[in-house]
Amino acid sequence: MTDSVLSWAIAAVLLFWAVGAYNRLMRLRAEANGAFAAVEAELARQVELVRSQLPPPEPTQPAPLEVEPMSFWAHLHAAAGQLAATLAAARHRPLDPEGIDALSAAQEVLGMAWERAARDDAHDLAGPRLPDTMLLRRAQLLLQAHAATEAFNTAVARYNEAIAQFPAMVVAWLFGFRPARALSPVIVPALA
Repeated sequence: MTDSVLSWAIAAVLLFWAVGAYNRLMRLRAEANGAFAAVEAELARQVELVRSQLPPPEPTQPAPLEVEPMSFWAHLHAAAGQLAATLAAARHRPLDPEGIDALSAAQEVLGMAWERAARDDAHDLAGPRLPDTMLLRRAQLLLQAHAATEAFNTAVARYNEAIAQFPAMVVAWLFGFRPARALSPVIVPALA
């Protein structure tokens, strides 16, 4: 009889531990998803800055044998479109490593497009130059995105540590908790 009671006590302890470990993993995953919502909001503001403040790209029709390079306005709009698309895809599964990799790449592409547009040699003498207020607004948005990205990456690191710890890794394996990937840090340009 005491063996039976001991068996039930061990089973109850294991059950309560498993439920506690599962709840902890769910809480950490929810924190990472919540942190991604802040990243999403900041990146959406960057897309909105491009779409609302910059002139739309001019449709170019190159001659049949000539291929004209894309204007820097068109590069910015295309990069913002790419960021918006990858952001929409990552919204549904923010802990999916492939989606986060695509989002990191889209951020880098947008950053390169901004750098090209901001360089003096990218502007036509008759064309518009980026106003300093717009560059300051972009820098402010990048600082906010940097803070949100750091919070997301911290939440992802805590989640990844939890699913890698023994014996919680058994519960993670049973319920399909997969490691997530951190988002590439936002590079904030120095203001002159």
